[in-house]
Amino acid sequence: MWQLLRHMPIKRRSVIREQHVKLFRNGRNQAVRIPREFELPGNDAIMRKEGERLIIEAASPKSLLAVLDSLSPLDEQFPPIVELASDTVDL
Repeated sequence: MWQLLRHMPIKRRSVIREQHVKLFRNGRNQAVRIPREFELPGNDAIMRKEGERLIIEAASPKSLLAVLDSLSPLDEQFPPIVELASDTVDL
């Protein structure tokens, strides 16, 4: 059995990094400065509490316009479209 297990692929979890951070007050809210190595993309995030854990995740774009705005422009030209002659169809 051990021989069989040795050759099976092992799913490895990503390394959990941690860093000590300071909490501070921003008006009436408690805040935490996110270190650069933990920086999230965009301007919005989703926060939830699971037991004693506080989880912050990058928020997905909220609209199609936001998605389109995040795309880089295309540099290639589209090929010309040849218009085919259409036959009339009796319905």
